[in-house]
Amino acid sequence: MIEEYNFGSIAINGKTYTYDVEVRWTDEVLSWRRREHHLIDIEDLEKAIEQEPEIIVIGTGQSGTAKVTEAAKREIESQGIELIIDVTEQAIKTFNVISDESEEEDGRQRKIIGLFHLTC
Repeated sequence: MIEEYNFGSIAINGKTYTYDVEVRWTDEVLSWRRREHHLIDIEDLEKAIEQEPEIIVIGTGQSGTAKVTEAAKREIESQGIELIIDVTEQAIKTFNVISDESEEEDGRQRKIIGLFHLTC
């Protein structure tokens, strides 16, 4: 699904995006905007949580500059959603592995959403 990541850009299903993205297990790609650029809080995750995913993977930028608030972490976990946070390059690898393995092992695509900050 996610083919390539470079600072400031991501290639998904043959299309390149130059802005932060929300990637859904349905192959839908949305722009992901936050109220504060390097702070990820509950309101920045609402669209993702509304989809009732099993897993949310957050990429915090090339060097991990973006931070997820404790309130946002608690909210995700209170919904029974597994949360994975890592620098964007590693978060993308994790997203791809989970997406691929779930179909092969479970015979179905797990409901996973990736939220990827592409810079810093």
